Amino acid sequence: MLPTGSHPAWHPVFETLGYAAGYAVFRRMRARQGDVLPEPQRWTIIASAAVGALLGSRLLGLAEQWPTVLAALRTGRLLDLLLAPGGKTIVGGLLGGWLVVELVKLLSGIRSRTGDLFALPLCVGIAVGRIGCFIAGLADDTYGKPTHLPWAVDFGDGIPRHPTQIYEILFLILLGFVVTRPTPWREGVRFRIFLAAYLAWRLIIDFLKPQPLVAGLNLIQWACIAGLCALAVIDFNDRRVRRGKALQHVLG
Repeated sequence: MLPTGSHPAWHPVFETLGYAAGYAVFRRMRARQGDVLPEPQRWTIIASAAVGALLGSRLLGLAEQWPTVLAALRTGRLLDLLLAPGGKTIVGGLLGGWLVVELVKLLSGIRSRTGDLFALPLCVGIAVGRIGCFIAGLADDTYGKPTHLPWAVDFGDGIPRHPTQIYEILFLILLGFVVTRPTPWREGVRFRIFLAAYLAWRLIIDFLKPQPLVAGLNLIQWACIAGLCALAVIDFNDRRVRRGKALQHVLG
């Protein structure tokens, strides 16, 4: 068992570094690969993603801890809980950002797939942020269940636990290599691979986290299932449209 303790003061430092690292990677990739969008539209997409991510991460983060929210509601401390720092989740941020971007694109008439440039930056940014989650330990609520595996970590309470934050960092490194493969994928496929892989990962890894359950899963896992279903529907519709265009081309 590896003793690390809990150091929550470092979490915002690595969270900020994660944003900075992700943005640096985004700028480098955009300079090297170009962009399907002109500058004003790209910044509209970035702003939309930021607003959606902020709202989604906070809403799902609070919903995940629904027993705490109910207790705050009963004691009249709900406003304090809403204004308190923390209580955010990456899955909510990804889904919220994705939803708002798609709505803004629909309203703005943007037809291009705009997420590919975000795939690797998100891998990098989340991985750096997870270092802060690991150092924060028990204060961050991202630690795993007790285990007797040799790489278990003691976050300060004397209980050996799964270092789920480290598991995620390793997964994101692997996913980063996948989404940057020099493969002639269609526009938008890299981001969909990232999002589908991350949601599937969280659906699995969250079984190792001691979170409140609803019908056998925590709310983050249910959100992952919803996101994966939405991706499947979108992919099915895209394939149907492509088959229709191909048939029309043959017949025309």
